[in-house]
Amino acid sequence: MSVDGYVNDRDGNIDWTDPDDELHQFHNDRYRELEVSLHGRRLYELMAEYWPHVGDDAPSIEREFAELWTQKPKVVFSRTLTEVQWNSRLVSDNVVEEVRKLKAAGDGVMEVGGANLAASLIPHGLVDEYQLFVSPVVLGGGTPMFPSLDTRLPLRLVETRHFATAVMLRFSAD
Repeated sequence: MSVDGYVNDRDGNIDWTDPDDELHQFHNDRYRELEVSLHGRRLYELMAEYWPHVGDDAPSIEREFAELWTQKPKVVFSRTLTEVQWNSRLVSDNVVEEVRKLKAAGDGVMEVGGANLAASLIPHGLVDEYQLFVSPVVLGGGTPMFPSLDTRLPLRLVETRHFATAVMLRFSAD
């Protein structure tokens, strides 16, 4: 996210997020540990446009993530998509109930990807932890990281980590 709290700019671009190798490897390692990744439509389309098509000439760190992403079980939440690929399952309605079922049935770590998907889950207390990667840029507008809430959301800072291209802030919602 940007310093001013946006996950993309006013045009929906994320070209200002260019992870260095250390941060990219951190994401690879973190992604490897997930049981399932939950994607909103926009994030899924962005990821599906790029990662399954990474070529042999790409840096090894990108090839590694491409393999991880295509193989990792994913649940994609969308009312407009009619099909998904790459070890993904499509859910078209009842986002909150579906995530409650996934949390009750799973015993591993789930990742929520996509600001709009997260915004639908946060008010229901379905996000246990927040990993924010703050990039040194002010966008002045775009999609906010957090939705408007009726009440405060108290968080506890449990970890910070500095990378050359971002700072990670990890918070617990308990």
